[in-house]
Amino acid sequence: MTYCVAMRLEEGLVFVSDSRTNAGIDQIAVFRKLHLFGIEGERVIVLQSSGNLATSQSVITLLRQRIQADEGSHLHNVTNMYEAATLVGQTLRDVLKKYKEQDMDFSCSLLLGGQILGEEPKLFNIYSQGNFIAATQDTPYFQIGESKYGKPILDRALTYFSPIDKALRCALISFDSTIHSNLSVGMPLDLMVYRNNSFKLPQGRRLHNDDPYFQMIRTQWSEGLKQVLGELPSPPADYWH
Repeated sequence: MTYCVAMRLEEGLVFVSDSRTNAGIDQIAVFRKLHLFGIEGERVIVLQSSGNLATSQSVITLLRQRIQADEGSHLHNVTNMYEAATLVGQTLRDVLKKYKEQDMDFSCSLLLGGQILGEEPKLFNIYSQGNFIAATQDTPYFQIGESKYGKPILDRALTYFSPIDKALRCALISFDSTIHSNLSVGMPLDLMVYRNNSFKLPQGRRLHNDDPYFQMIRTQWSEGLKQVLGELPSPPADYWH
């Protein structure tokens, strides 16, 4: 299992993914689930994956091979992000066709975000069937994987108009909550930030357990929750007597 969050904000796009993959408690490994495509000055496209690792790796490999071959449609020549999402969805369907006779779950989910010159940034949630939906101002973020533990902080604190620094804090606290509650999600985390209309390929950053900023905010968040809980008034006596 995994956990990925992507946000489409007024200022830009934010992507954070964990990197833990396991097939049991004694088969834990680290695999990157955040992938960058693009051409400096023209397009930036980021893809996140959750679900069956063999399927997601096949999708990423095929997408990169098509760019190298430069034949037909690929992520470096589609004219807009809708076409990019359609291409990724079709690639996912093509990969899953190979496994349709096998009685196992090979499905995976994908988040695709970015900007191509001539249009606004876009963010899509691509389902295992290859269909997809787009983020809006009312729904500015998507999650895939183990989403339930980290969702409350995003619902309470994040909006389309949140500045990028606040959005990053929300994302990291969301991951801290998930890591605390689910052993299938773990460090290191990969994050990437893209500012609207910059068309610069972001370098991204990998956060390990000893990252000082991540350690600081997870500690302050934990202590802050304890403090607020302690300061709440006691329930009326008829609640518990």
